[in-house]
Amino acid sequence: MEPHPEGGYFRETYRSSETVAGTALPGRFGGERNFSTAIYFLLEAGNFSALHRIKSDEAWHFYAGDALDVIEIDEQGNLRVTSLGSDPEAGEIFQHIVPAGRWFGSRVKAGGSFSLVGCTVSPGFDFTDFEMAERKKLMEQFPQHALLIEDLTRI
Repeated sequence: MEPHPEGGYFRETYRSSETVAGTALPGRFGGERNFSTAIYFLLEAGNFSALHRIKSDEAWHFYAGDALDVIEIDEQGNLRVTSLGSDPEAGEIFQHIVPAGRWFGSRVKAGGSFSLVGCTVSPGFDFTDFEMAERKKLMEQFPQHALLIEDLTRI
């Protein structure tokens, strides 16, 4: 695995060999994309996946370790925390979809040591579609979440 710019570690496990023409995609993509991509993503306690957004829907899948909290802020400023994990009785779920364009990050649930998850993106992930949140700008947009934004941003 290699370091991910948002935090944690990743390894791409799948990138479809076929592509969708840019003319067949919404304008936000600006060019062709692979049909789909998939990665493993490992996050350890004490680290976090910084708030960011991408231009595609992202499906998260829990594999191993401790529960992972996926934190989202939608366009209206609503906060949502989803726990990915293997204990449905504790409110954890195995899969979760983060909609395209939504600010989100993640961290290992308090008391845990690591989380291993998978992320599947369609149309496929391209780093040109990745936007890291800037703390000051996000705090101006969502002042009600200033403490969370402080905790989950690096720049």
